[in-house]
Amino acid sequence: MAVHIRHAGRYREIAVALIRHGFGYMVEEMGLTRVLRLPMSWIRREAPETKTLGERIRLVFEELGPTFIKLGQLASTRSDLLPASVVQELSKLQDDVPPFGAEEARRIVELELGCPIEDVMSDFSVQPIAAASIGQVHSARLSDSGRRIAIKVQRPGVKRLVTRDLEILHDLVGLGVKRWEWVNRYQMPQLVEEFSRSMEAELDYTSEARNMERISKQFQQDKHIHVPEVFWDYTSERVLTMSYVEGIKPVNRQQLELKGYDVKNIASLIVNAVLNQIFIAGFFHADPHPGNLLIMKDGSVTFLDFGMVGRLSSDMREHLASLVIALMRQDTPAMVRAIGRMGMLPDETDVTALRRDLDRLRERYYNVPFSEVNLGQVVNDFFTTARQHGIGIPSDLLLLGKALVTTEGMIEQLDPTLSIVTLAEPFGRKLAREKLGPARLGRKVVSGAIGLSDSLAGLPDRLRHLTSFISGGRVKMEIEVPELRRVAKGMDRLVNRLAFSIVLLGFCIVMAGLVVGAAVAGKETVIWNYPIIEMGLVVAVLMVLWLLLSIFRSGRF
Repeated sequence: MAVHIRHAGRYREIAVALIRHGFGYMVEEMGLTRVLRLPMSWIRREAPETKTLGERIRLVFEELGPTFIKLGQLASTRSDLLPASVVQELSKLQDDVPPFGAEEARRIVELELGCPIEDVMSDFSVQPIAAASIGQVHSARLSDSGRRIAIKVQRPGVKRLVTRDLEILHDLVGLGVKRWEWVNRYQMPQLVEEFSRSMEAELDYTSEARNMERISKQFQQDKHIHVPEVFWDYTSERVLTMSYVEGIKPVNRQQLELKGYDVKNIASLIVNAVLNQIFIAGFFHADPHPGNLLIMKDGSVTFLDFGMVGRLSSDMREHLASLVIALMRQDTPAMVRAIGRMGMLPDETDVTALRRDLDRLRERYYNVPFSEVNLGQVVNDFFTTARQHGIGIPSDLLLLGKALVTTEGMIEQLDPTLSIVTLAEPFGRKLAREKLGPARLGRKVVSGAIGLSDSLAGLPDRLRHLTSFISGGRVKMEIEVPELRRVAKGMDRLVNRLAFSIVLLGFCIVMAGLVVGAAVAGKETVIWNYPIIEMGLVVAVLMVLWLLLSIFRSGRF
């Protein structure tokens, strides 16, 4: 049994939550009732549930606290794995928890900075301006400049609690893999592993600070998009100090209009900023919901909270652009090729069935204007099709889908007439131009030439290595051929044609020698009163025609 005794109390809490919300059978089948000494009457007393599966899963996560809430939020991005009804419920999970005391926050700041807080800042706020499960934000002023700052402080003991829950999650998934087929089918081990990496990054505020600076550089020349400045002298793994930003959240269109903001312009700014991060920079804010954005007095937009980011390599952006363009051009084979280039197409995938389902998908959007396309629906349709064919979607591509869907939901509130797909079209066309541009083609040619040169340079060594293996009798070949006779016959024909081609080549070389010799000597080449060159030419032409005819007949030209 994988249950760790030191976590027995937490296992019991998890088991009770599962039983309370209709998953007692899972507790029993994993053997937790025996290990934790839970009364069997609890399982038998389990009342029939009227709530949906998604609702019950959401309630379990809410009851178990921050780690499981964040797991549910990550799972809500996996529409390629989970049913739509479950994804919809998990997307309702909120990361709202009561704040911890200001004195405890001051103590953590002083511990991380290694000095009394009064030595570097003043006016440390008693009430936090924001609070979440991992940390909370206080305001203060720098003592030397008087500049107002925001200090994000990690909750005391949260790293230990998250580490404990992650260990338990790995244990539970291990138990589930042995008992239920659906645990592997829904890729639960991979989901928990991905979640573990995400949480480790979120628990390190220096990682978030680096994310902020990287995205800030994307908008250095854009006065309409801002990212708070990081103060590295006062930043550590548990404390993140940044410039203080005031504004209003883009949650209410009427409120913005009453304050005189150009709501349509704000919506366009947000969409273009997100698209620029994704398609141009390839490094993007993966959770641009209204709580992570502020609208400034001048109508500009500030992005906050960079704990969750996504990355797209230049090749992945190129393949993504190819996929979108193929979808819009109604080109199913090109869609399959783009998916394959992304490295998502398993060998066992039935490509014919995949093409059929992609045909149905593209027909759904046939002749639909860009302005009427619902991006969230397109993403969900694609992920559903991928799941049905066992296609694994890279995690960063899923974060991209989450970012676009989240942005679209917010934009629908600000400007229902705005289409993200319409605004994305120029970015897609730019990627397509870059893909076929001389600069990129030149880089590919140079890269290919260098790779070929390296391969040729290493070829002698590899041949010597292979020769030594063969001479030492260490090469073992296993060939499995269902129709050996037919293949052997085909090989015989191939060898015969190759031999014939070599004979023909030799004959042509001899004839060429005769022609050259005759030209040099200035005489006709006649043997036994026969014009040898003319006759040889006729024979060579007939042999070539016969060889070409054989190749065409084989159907393998």
